[in-house]
Amino acid sequence: MAAQISEPESQPPISSCRKKKSEEASFVEDVSSHIDEFINASMDEHKNCFKNTIQKMFRMSKIVSEKNEGAKEIESSLPLQTHMAD
Repeated sequence: MAAQISEPESQPPISSCRKKKSEEASFVEDVSSHIDEFINASMDEHKNCFKNTIQKMFRMSKIVSEKNEGAKEIESSLPLQTHMAD
């Protein structure tokens, strides 16, 4: 019997590991909820969140550097013009 090779699942877009519980929550309630989630998260959840955050940062860094390279190609300079008063 031949072994079947499954294709890797496409990963959903990486989002923040932090999930806001309620839009109506006050700032203090939101921070308290965030701290509780952090404390009660498993080590695997922390590792996955950290890995996803680092990957997202590198992707954003790559996008910004690519945009900056494109901007350098279209730069132009104008000659300096001076006027002397008589």
